[in-house]
Amino acid sequence: MQIAKTIKQLRVEYKYSQDTLAEKLFVSRQTISSWENDKSYPDIKSLLLISNLFDISLDVLMKGDIEVMKQEIKADDIKELKKADYIFTILLLAIILLPVPLIKLLGNSGLIIWGVVFIMGFLYSIKVEKLKKRLDVQTYKEILAFMDGKSLDVNQKNQEQGKRIYQKILLAIGVALFTGVVVILIDALI
Repeated sequence: MQIAKTIKQLRVEYKYSQDTLAEKLFVSRQTISSWENDKSYPDIKSLLLISNLFDISLDVLMKGDIEVMKQEIKADDIKELKKADYIFTILLLAIILLPVPLIKLLGNSGLIIWGVVFIMGFLYSIKVEKLKKRLDVQTYKEILAFMDGKSLDVNQKNQEQGKRIYQKILLAIGVALFTGVVVILIDALI
């Protein structure tokens, strides 16, 4: 992290030994060494003391680290969304492909199994929607940009937000049609 270099640079600039700096910050010399060698990160109290001692703002002190942390958080969010997308895709395919074979092979028991898969898919879709809302990605274009680690400019974002209403209407129609097809298939089998 950047703060390790900054602490060492400031210590050397002020001609402090690690022991002297440790005394001024109320920590051990090993703690200073650990910070400078990027083995640990100062706690908030220590950051405030460093900021006061060297007359440097916290923003300047942590600037590089904040950017690194934002990138790590974004990478975690991308990973989480990809995992959710993968699981939901599998459940959706199971919902679409399994009803007829399960009912043909197992009769009413197959219908119960398919119902459990359907409920799992439905609950997982709610989880995916909450995740998309938290990440503020709703439309296909927003999701693709997010997955690539990019963000849309203001105009593109406004255009995509305008599409959200229409996409929800189309989604509702699609779900209704899908449900109708499933009901017709099940009715034909029974």
